[in-house]
Amino acid sequence: MTRVWQWNRPVTVREVLEDLQRERSIAYTTVMTVLDNLHQKGWVRREVEGRAYRYTAVSTRAAYSAALMNDAWAQSDNPAAALVAFFGMMSPEQRESLNDAIRIVQRDNPLPSAPEEGDGEPTAS
Repeated sequence: MTRVWQWNRPVTVREVLEDLQRERSIAYTTVMTVLDNLHQKGWVRREVEGRAYRYTAVSTRAAYSAALMNDAWAQSDNPAAALVAFFGMMSPEQRESLNDAIRIVQRDNPLPSAPEEGDGEPTAS
């Protein structure tokens, strides 16, 4: 998946193979099997191009990471404690990224403000 996400475009088995072979020896059939497994699991989609397939990621790496974190959090019997432990493991840079993300979410999805006194339905007197 890393290679598919890095290129951010449809890739062939041959392209992934050649890229991986810069780092280690690997067989064409191994790369083909892994991409086919990813397709079967729904992580990539593929389209026929000539005699080969071109594979494209179904979601971004960020979305995949978020789903993993959400799954782990959802499985906790104490979500608040899990978050405290997770935040405690963060580096200062990661905490700053978290603060940036919270600011973005709050800006894009502000919490509704409480109605001020006198707002809303008139009361019967």
